Amino acid sequence: MDTSSPAALVNAEILNMFVGRRVRTVVQVQCNEGGVLVGQSSDGHQLSIKSAMDVPVSHFMEVYGIAENNQTIRAEVCTDFGPNFDPKPFDQLCKLASDKFKHMFL
Repeated sequence: MDTSSPAALVNAEILNMFVGRRVRTVVQVQCNEGGVLVGQSSDGHQLSIKSAMDVPVSHFMEVYGIAENNQTIRAEVCTDFGPNFDPKPFDQLCKLASDKFKHMFL
């Protein structure tokens, strides 16, 4: 496991703190518009994912990639989590990992 460039766990609200850096998130796929996947972040906001694999609408997908701006991630690795994923615990983890327990994750 490469620990030289850890990926920050982010939701849409936290993404803007990591523009230009490697991030990891989970989105629920809403649609695929010309190669750009649109998904709902664990905090309910919309994110655009470039270079994402084709995942069925309503499935949850983990995305590992580079934050291009506060709403777009260029995917390096995607994993289909299927339709049964509870985003609330992941959202809480994102908040803890970017604040109180940041030292444990970055």
